[in-house]
Amino acid sequence: MTALQQLAPDAIAALIDHTILRADATRGDVVRVCAEALENGFASVCVNSYWIPVVTAELAGSSVSPCAAVGFPLGAMSTEAKLAETQAALRDGAREIDMMLNIGALRDGDFATVRSDIDALVCVCHRQHALLKVILETALLTDTEKRSACLLAKTAHADFVKTSTGFGTSGATVADVRLMRESVGSEVRVKASGGIRTLTDLLAMVEAGADRIGTSAGVAIVTAARAGGAHA
Repeated sequence: MTALQQLAPDAIAALIDHTILRADATRGDVVRVCAEALENGFASVCVNSYWIPVVTAELAGSSVSPCAAVGFPLGAMSTEAKLAETQAALRDGAREIDMMLNIGALRDGDFATVRSDIDALVCVCHRQHALLKVILETALLTDTEKRSACLLAKTAHADFVKTSTGFGTSGATVADVRLMRESVGSEVRVKASGGIRTLTDLLAMVEAGADRIGTSAGVAIVTAARAGGAHA
């Protein structure tokens, strides 16, 4: 058994952003996810920004952070629109922001636009002592583009780079997590998200360099950890 496989269930739970980003999610769904996060000690509850007031109320007084997805899931809107959404989410209690970068601008080589997008959100988040994660949507990028995105996020002082929205053509891969970790070094954290369904998946991502895991299967993963099974 590896050292990672011996991680305590509570330590595994603390890696997880418990996620509900479906378009058809209801208030009842969001409240349920918050209750699961409180029961299991997850790092955050990640929702579309509309639901942040509900999440903030449900998590009040706990160590679980309200997390808003911004510019989600496409990223193809103005910096002003992303900034307004971020400011509203922070006002409503978000302590973490997962922003989608402008994929088209990145692929065009318009790094100034991508960087200014990230800069604007870093500035407002850090003024409010909130974390900013930058989503790459790795399935749509070449390895060179992934490295460029990571370096832009790093130079803008983002807190995390994140693999995927979960709405792309595929999700996180071990290879992409490893590439992102190598690109940002120890200065920026890495979040693996998209298609992570089992404890085995989570451990593989952590071994590759992930510091945080975005998943809607957090309860099943922690239940497997408590049962001592890495393959559930």
